[in-house]
Amino acid sequence: MALHGGSDASSYGGWPTQRELWGYLEDGLVEVHLSSDAERHRMFVLMEQYKDTPMDLADASIVAAEEALNLPRVFTFDTDFYVYQIRDKGPIQVIP
Repeated sequence: MALHGGSDASSYGGWPTQRELWGYLEDGLVEVHLSSDAERHRMFVLMEQYKDTPMDLADASIVAAEEALNLPRVFTFDTDFYVYQIRDKGPIQVIP
């Protein structure tokens, strides 16, 4: 699962929602994924590929992690994810 609120995250719960997410992390329901060198290179490639969107580092890290972990879905309020594609697998499934 990836959570990303984009620039309008405050309209979806703000700090109370972020505090709840932190509780999920502490309870082991959510993990922080540390990227490899290959994923960081892929982030650069993705940012260059989607430069007209533009794709920021946060979005690129989520897409690269999805590819590395073979997770085809993302939970996000960021509409850019409807444009992004997982390498050789087509569009990302967005869970709004």
